[in-house]
Amino acid sequence: MKMTLTTVLFLIIIGLSAGILSGLVGVGGGIIMVPLFVLFLGLTQYNAQGLSLAVMLPPVTFLAVYNYHTAGDGGNIDWRVAIIVSALFIIGGFLGSKIALQIDQKTLKRIFGFFMLVVAIKLIFTK
Repeated sequence: MKMTLTTVLFLIIIGLSAGILSGLVGVGGGIIMVPLFVLFLGLTQYNAQGLSLAVMLPPVTFLAVYNYHTAGDGGNIDWRVAIIVSALFIIGGFLGSKIALQIDQKTLKRIFGFFMLVVAIKLIFTK
């Protein structure tokens, strides 16, 4: 992947968004990052899944990332991208959790449901 200014800006947005929403509604980062990597960066599903796992590598997915990294033509992970998004995911998770604690549970549940509905509709009706 070519690291243009636009690409770096998308990585910043994806990292912060995934971290904030993860902290805000308790979703896994992959639910957010995989569709965004595919839609905004044009990654394949394999690349997006591998990259999403790489971002979450330290806490949960070392062996799964290893499989994506060693697969096929030399791997499906751009480590530069993984490092950028991972760093911002940490910051976003902290910020999202702070915001979530200020929102009542009913509203937070509606935010989560709406987000999941939008993502589901987009995934179902796009190529």
